[in-house]
Amino acid sequence: MARPTSRTLGYVAAWLVAATVAVVVGLVAVTGVGASVRDRGPLTGAEQAVRDAQVDEEGVAEPDPGATRQSGSFDGDYGTFDVTCQGAVAFGDAAEPATGWRVISYEQGPDDDVDATFASGDRSVELDVYCNSGVPTLSDREVNTLPDDD
Repeated sequence: MARPTSRTLGYVAAWLVAATVAVVVGLVAVTGVGASVRDRGPLTGAEQAVRDAQVDEEGVAEPDPGATRQSGSFDGDYGTFDVTCQGAVAFGDAAEPATGWRVISYEQGPDDDVDATFASGDRSVELDVYCNSGVPTLSDREVNTLPDDD
């Protein structure tokens, strides 16, 4: 078997470095695009610092008293989930089911995000809302169908 030349080893090393860089760039790009497609961009260092500063020693979110309160409603065939943000802290104000639906649970906060779960028959809808620069923003909407009990 022929021994590899230093030129061949150089090509292999260059290929390994290029492949590693390409994978890292691809992961960063996919993460960023995925976050923007879901309308939940990555938190900047400053936003994360504010969010961390608003959590007390027991892990309970403390709203900034000087922050403006902004409200938002998330409506669908399931009903309405009303959320207010005060800075990076979310409050679940009310969860009102539509006709034929019921509220299974909803989180009142204060927290870094709040959620509500609605159900009708074998369907359920769960909404997760967080505060994006003080504005209530839907981060996740999960729709489930329960299996038949045969």
